[in-house]
Amino acid sequence: MSIPFRITDIQFYERGVHMRLPFRFGVVTLTACPQAFVRVRIETADGRNAEGAAAELLAPKWFDKNLALSNEDNFEQLRRALRLARQAYLADAGARDAFGHFSAHYQRQIDAAAREGLNPLIACFGPALIDKALLDALCRAEGLPFHTALQRNLPGIDARLTPDLAGFDLGAFLASLAPAPTIALRHTVGMLDPITNADIAQRLDDGLPESLQEVVAATGCRHFKLKVAGDAGPDIARLTRIAQVLDTLPSYRITLDGNEQFTDATAAAAFWQRVQATPALHRLAQATLYIEQPLPRALALSSDVRPLAAMRPVLIDESDATLDAFPRALACGYTGVSSKACKGLYRSLLNAARCRQRNEQARRDGREAAYFMSAEDLTTQAGLAVQQDLALVGLIGLGHVERNGHHYVDGFGTAPAAEAQAFASAHADLYQSASHPRLHIRAGQLALDSLNAAVGFATATHPHWGTLQPMASA
Repeated sequence: MSIPFRITDIQFYERGVHMRLPFRFGVVTLTACPQAFVRVRIETADGRNAEGAAAELLAPKWFDKNLALSNEDNFEQLRRALRLARQAYLADAGARDAFGHFSAHYQRQIDAAAREGLNPLIACFGPALIDKALLDALCRAEGLPFHTALQRNLPGIDARLTPDLAGFDLGAFLASLAPAPTIALRHTVGMLDPITNADIAQRLDDGLPESLQEVVAATGCRHFKLKVAGDAGPDIARLTRIAQVLDTLPSYRITLDGNEQFTDATAAAAFWQRVQATPALHRLAQATLYIEQPLPRALALSSDVRPLAAMRPVLIDESDATLDAFPRALACGYTGVSSKACKGLYRSLLNAARCRQRNEQARRDGREAAYFMSAEDLTTQAGLAVQQDLALVGLIGLGHVERNGHHYVDGFGTAPAAEAQAFASAHADLYQSASHPRLHIRAGQLALDSLNAAVGFATATHPHWGTLQPMASA
């Protein structure tokens, strides 16, 4: 049974994040970026009060890849999405369940953002953070961990915004989800990352691996996400160098991220054919699970990708801007969609239900159960962001997750030592709780038991709010 509540306060904060290594993806090289924090308070119908929190990076050149905009312009776009969502959520004084708060403002938020020239991907960033914080508060009010709240459907998730799920038993689907004790880390290889030790021009000597060669040795990872730039010659040469490192492993799995860099579906299919035809890439091609967002978002949902999908499954990421995007993508030949915390936890859950629904129907029809989700990252940072994302993708049954925040940022980055230690002590299976806490990767796996046990949304502690910078109101 869902639990209605009123939202009594929403506050925004920021903290700067500095990269230990430059992270090149798509059209941007990221070296520094703010992380946004949301703090909410709710009051249940019987007068109980609770506080919740969430965090997410204000990543530039992903939500909007317009090169005419500066990184600061992109940061401000995302801040504006947060402010619009706060205004809408707080203006609604009525008590609703958690999904009711989300659904009441979903389209209004998109429309309000559009009037300010902000696309739906940006628009949904604001509610995505607030909804995570509200669910954290709800779990704390009820004294429950995240997975139990979802299994009981305390948020009140239904199909009111997803008519294609009408008739599907969402309650039974949620009740069937079970938290995973571990998940495999999929290491991202950015466009500027050194492949071998010989590629390191000047060492950081910070105790963390720098080259792909060192990552493999230090972490035991067997899942990797490789960025490509849409330029076949240099891409093939770079993938060949990567394969020389990975082929030393007894087995591995690959995902290829196009980051919207291919001009059209024909170019993307031709590129994959070249990969398959390159002898040095034979094992890498065989190990590739899927190809992520090869086409620009302006073309992706109006292009037939079936020739490429016949060779390797294709999923949407940046094109998953609205709740109807995945069904539209299926008509173009895509079979996958990403789970990404910055797009919203309810979108992930509803898309997971869509995959379940369609795979069950495919089995009844004697067809392959081909629909899938992937767990993708936007440099989620240690603490709230990475913990809530891990708990979500673990609950919906995704066996591996792209993680890059731990590689491009050293531990908890600029967070105070006391805050880092508080998280590490509360989640000692997830972090190495030494004097400098960092994500603890064992044989390529992350342990999730402490996240699953925590009352609240995957965290037994919150940031030290007094050390954060309040986000400017305008």
